[in-house]
Amino acid sequence: MIPSLILLLALPFLLAVAVAALPRSSRSTAAWLAAAAPLAGLALLATLTPAVLDGEVLRSSGQWLPQIGLDFTLRLDGLAWMFAGMVLGIGALVVLYAHYYLSPQDNAHRFFCYLLLFMGAMLGMVLSGNLLLLMIFWELTSISSFLLIGFWSHRQDAREGARMALVITGGGGLALLGGVLLIGRIVGSFDLDVVLAAGQQIRDSALYPYVLFLVLAGIFTKSAQFPFHFWLPQAMAAPTPVSAYLHSATMVKAGVFLLARLHPALAGTDLFFYTVSGIGALTLLIGAWNAIFQHDLKGLLAYSTISHLGLITMLFGLSTPMSVVAGVFHILNHATFKASLFMAAGIIDHETGTRDMRKLGGLRKLMPFTSALAIIASLAMAGIPLLNGFLSKEMLFAEALDAGGPEPMRLAMSIAALLAGVLGVAYSLRFVHDTFFGKGPHDLDRVPHEPPRWMKVPVEILVVICVAVGIAPALTIAPVLHAGAAAILGDRMPEYSLSIWHGFNLPLAMSAAGVLGGIALYFGLRRLINLYAVRNTTPGRDAFHHQLDLLSALAQRLTGAIANGSLQRMLLGLVVVAVIVGAAPWLAAPAWPNWPSPQPMPLLGWALWAVMMACAMATLRMYKQRLLAVLLVGGVGLMVAMTFVFLSAPDLALTQLLVEMVTLVLMLLGMNYLPAQSVTERSKLRKYRDAGIALVAGLGLAALAYTAMTLPPNTMAGEMLARALPEAYGSNVVNVILVDFRGFDTFGEITVFGIAALVVHAMLRRSRMAPEQIMPGPPIKLPVPADLAQIMFPLTLTVSIFMFLRGHNSPGGGFIAGLILAVPLLIQYVIQGTASVESRFGFDYIRCIGIGLLIAVVSGCASMLFGVPFLTSGHLDLHLPIIGDVPLASAIGFDTGVYLVVFGGAMLMLSMMGTIKPSRTRTARRGEIDPQKRSALTGEMR
Repeated sequence: MIPSLILLLALPFLLAVAVAALPRSSRSTAAWLAAAAPLAGLALLATLTPAVLDGEVLRSSGQWLPQIGLDFTLRLDGLAWMFAGMVLGIGALVVLYAHYYLSPQDNAHRFFCYLLLFMGAMLGMVLSGNLLLLMIFWELTSISSFLLIGFWSHRQDAREGARMALVITGGGGLALLGGVLLIGRIVGSFDLDVVLAAGQQIRDSALYPYVLFLVLAGIFTKSAQFPFHFWLPQAMAAPTPVSAYLHSATMVKAGVFLLARLHPALAGTDLFFYTVSGIGALTLLIGAWNAIFQHDLKGLLAYSTISHLGLITMLFGLSTPMSVVAGVFHILNHATFKASLFMAAGIIDHETGTRDMRKLGGLRKLMPFTSALAIIASLAMAGIPLLNGFLSKEMLFAEALDAGGPEPMRLAMSIAALLAGVLGVAYSLRFVHDTFFGKGPHDLDRVPHEPPRWMKVPVEILVVICVAVGIAPALTIAPVLHAGAAAILGDRMPEYSLSIWHGFNLPLAMSAAGVLGGIALYFGLRRLINLYAVRNTTPGRDAFHHQLDLLSALAQRLTGAIANGSLQRMLLGLVVVAVIVGAAPWLAAPAWPNWPSPQPMPLLGWALWAVMMACAMATLRMYKQRLLAVLLVGGVGLMVAMTFVFLSAPDLALTQLLVEMVTLVLMLLGMNYLPAQSVTERSKLRKYRDAGIALVAGLGLAALAYTAMTLPPNTMAGEMLARALPEAYGSNVVNVILVDFRGFDTFGEITVFGIAALVVHAMLRRSRMAPEQIMPGPPIKLPVPADLAQIMFPLTLTVSIFMFLRGHNSPGGGFIAGLILAVPLLIQYVIQGTASVESRFGFDYIRCIGIGLLIAVVSGCASMLFGVPFLTSGHLDLHLPIIGDVPLASAIGFDTGVYLVVFGGAMLMLSMMGTIKPSRTRTARRGEIDPQKRSALTGEMR
């Protein structure tokens, strides 16, 4: 394993946690910490640069889930090195820019935390050496970009833009996953080196068309290619630093990165050539044409980004060695001039209060330095000589003229390239002319002025790069370009020249024609039509919302038919489906199981069974008295726990007992919002129906339980018992299974439990009483129970810690210990009131869940540093003074995460249930919340 690669990937995630833990008052510290991640990453990348430039491929591999082919493999070649440099370099500039851009009202800690999470996800994607690992980071970029685009969640356009981006890119991610799984089926491995070496095998497979279209669906959605391009302009509701980062060098480049990465495996067929180059050319023209008619600075830049992404896609689709070089070159050039333009647009918005070009104009006099920077970057975008955009645009013209395929295809590509040159100059000219020239600005809320000095520094650096590459490409960009292109082409790397002057030739003539045609087009449109009066339409967005409305209407109908408010009907549906599913294998079996004769049951077993049945029957008899019925159901659970004790299963008994206590309290809290008595059932037919279904379900469960207990199954219990102590260093096999042998399952379960607690919080937080309305103490003073609760808490905390520490070798563990800790705190809530408990203890249950999950992840990943799979346990014998020898298993770290998640999740749900508005807002008949009692503005109960 190469520690530098692991640290390079881990830095953004670690510093994201550090930023999130800072107090909100330390905005500058948060910015410095956020900047430390990309700067330290660049330093690490610099140490690996000589090996990469020499053509080496650096790998760091560790097992994760080898059973499904998922290894934690990091792979740094020239392409990954180039993209990692872009992600880190522009990321550092964006952090500096954002520090000055964000207002004091913005939560800078949350912003930088999201930004670092996205940075880490992008690094993980470009460094992945396993396709399944790449998919994980691919989806993480979608999730983290959703958080960034929707950062200003108080704005409807931000919420809609974030949702649209997540739905489109998430849907493409599902398609990409299907393509990756098919590649694994064809090749027999998800290792990237194996896949790239098996290109001919993939192309010869009958599954190749399906692989190609599924992979391209993921690529096209991520890189905003037609017909999925409409999400990108809607994402401009994000803060400008987000747009400068996501929509220049990172998120939208993820698709073209994957296209470049899989190019050796998928390219080389007519299907690839026509599909990729055709969609790229179409996107190139659609984006460029729409950019001309935008009135918002960021809207113009968004459509121009779509156009340039189409240009890159078209170049990779042409599939010649030089077209690949040109595509890689334009990835670099576009990242620099587009990031600088987004930042310039943000400065204009920041200092004038608007991005509407209809209100701007003449800013070159009021903001001369910013205007100069933006004009140079715009000229680079237009492809003007002596700037970096000119070089890659000239390569585009040359490759379009030499495109393969029939003559009509070559002609179409050449025309598309020329039109793109014309339209690119036109929208660049509009950006410059309507913003910095013409009549002065009007209808502004503030007087325009230059931004703070350090806010301009990132733009200055990027513009200097544009000029330096344009003037001396061989001395600046050549090594980076060669490393990136060679990683794709390998032995097919062509000879090429990055000279500024290649003599008079057809590509130069096309460049001149593009500049002249763009100038003529822009001023011609200004004379023929009023560009300011053009109303922009977004049919893609409208179609998206229409489809969502149809889906929502269908979901409402389905929900109305199944979950129409009648809990009885919903429960009936669940039980009937369970009976049908459970009965199907029995009815389809050729013969009934050959049950052995039952063993005699001791008297204690009969007594437990009798008490359990008595509680169950009493519940049926007294169901109208809800409080008593709930207590009787708790009696059934208690008898189940005693049965586990009787059957020598102490871990299960403890878990059942504690879960029963917490569930009982949760049900009692829920009863506060229901009528005191159940509605009398008047229909005898319904009674008989419910009784019959309940009887069938009960008999079915009894038969299933009896079969499971009497038939000799092919169990792994013997193997687990034999392996527990020598391999996992624990004699409590139940805990060993949970935190070691099946630790990944447990990790999934605590994640689901944490999500469920957060869902309860999200659903009830608007109905929670305001802090000043929460009773500071109990309505009646209860000194004895209050004193007992105070005494119980430290004692129960000690018991909880004891049960936690002994769990690996005796009954206990993180789950049981977390519930033990929750019970006394819950009693404090009941006796002393919510305000009193929360003011004294101050638990942040949401943070407790997050810290628990983080500890679980870190402890699982720690094993991978030693070359073993995720969550593999280690053992250490400690000799402590006085105490003596202490055996310590690394699984204690994972169990700590379980402990915190269980405690935080249980307490979050119970505290929310205990502090929502009481029963005065329910109707007398059904216990429903009256919607008239809700505040229309906040959703708070009145």
